[in-house]
Amino acid sequence: MNGGDPMFDGKSKSLMTRRGFLGRTTAAAAGMAGVGWTPSQSLRQSTSSLLFKEFPIDTACERIAALGFEAIDLWSAYEGCPHLDDALQRLGGSGLRELLGRHRLELFAASTYVGGYEKYARLLGAAGGCVAVQGSAGPCRPDELTARMRAFLEDQKPLADLAGEQQSWLAIENHGQSLLDGLDSFKAFVDLNTHPRLGLALAPYHLQAGGVSVEQVIRVAGRQLRFFYAWQHAPGIGQLPGQGPADFRPWLEALRASGYGGCLNVFMHGHPDAVTTTRALRQARESLIRLTAGHP
Repeated sequence: MNGGDPMFDGKSKSLMTRRGFLGRTTAAAAGMAGVGWTPSQSLRQSTSSLLFKEFPIDTACERIAALGFEAIDLWSAYEGCPHLDDALQRLGGSGLRELLGRHRLELFAASTYVGGYEKYARLLGAAGGCVAVQGSAGPCRPDELTARMRAFLEDQKPLADLAGEQQSWLAIENHGQSLLDGLDSFKAFVDLNTHPRLGLALAPYHLQAGGVSVEQVIRVAGRQLRFFYAWQHAPGIGQLPGQGPADFRPWLEALRASGYGGCLNVFMHGHPDAVTTTRALRQARESLIRLTAGHP
């Protein structure tokens, strides 16, 4: 989980130019043998294309970029989201790279809950690589946790190897009533995982629903944390940063202390109309900017 990674160097807080985007993609490909994960103190922001699932990928990228986000998490066909499949069938890797470059968006992640990472691996690799997010497995009894987690991690190795070949990482997300759901399961994952391309995606929403400390889990995950949802347990728009009751400051402090090298991915489930979503995302982004700058 160590080493330098040109895709996540955290050196620039400004939006990327198309030339910079393509240049960093080339650097990632050239430096594949030594690629790892570099911590960032800037805590850049992304959001998920799922929030604009009613639009084609081109429009979703345009709207997300117009809000000032630096990066994007592209979704496969969850709730009918068309974006990754459209990129796969119509754009290809070079077309996706060009689209993102035109809107000065980094490809931070791809959520492949529907279809699976393998289906999109080569597309994402050709676009420069990213973090591919998937779920874990069904729940188990506490006395089964170590054996079940060991078996799960073994099953993920072929996908993690494929991610390495495609300049990418595989990140497993926690969920209620799943193998990865509480503090002990995160500890088991971190203790047993030895694959440099396999890590964790953390959803505070599900941890809060189960009464689990988000900050504790961030500390346990450490350098194996690859993806972080800026997402709280609340109804409707209240799921977004600055909109609901959660204090994000301890989470941000824990992320910085752990050396987290990815984006804060602003997210919610349950999608209002595009005008409401756009307004709420703008407010959420501005809230995170104030918090990361040290203001309430």
